[in-house]
Amino acid sequence: MQIRKSYRGESEVFTEALNDILFILLMFFLIVSTLANPNVIKLSQPKSSGDTKAKQNVVVSIDAERRYYVGTTPIVLDSLKSMLAPALQKEKTEIPTVVINADKSVEIDAVVAVMRISRELGARTVLSVEKQ
Repeated sequence: MQIRKSYRGESEVFTEALNDILFILLMFFLIVSTLANPNVIKLSQPKSSGDTKAKQNVVVSIDAERRYYVGTTPIVLDSLKSMLAPALQKEKTEIPTVVINADKSVEIDAVVAVMRISRELGARTVLSVEKQ
């Protein structure tokens, strides 16, 4: 009597659906990463009922302690013009836009100073507000 060993097949991991799952995860993280705004400085903005959308070429923020930021880089008001000029020249648009994010407790003089410098550089300005 001859006893045969039963043949066991090699076990394999089913990976055909893995490519689809990885592709979906990759797309999800790419979409979510574009929604995150790295230029975030906590401000409580004034409220308005108007809604004007402008492409955010350069963002200048002014916080409650009257500190100025271009993007997320802290600067002093005296060096704002030298920081804005190269950033505005990089833009491909005909008329670049400077978006001003100012805390609602900031005096209007600080906002007007940024507007004046932007106008000297040939850019238009938009004041960012919260919708009511």
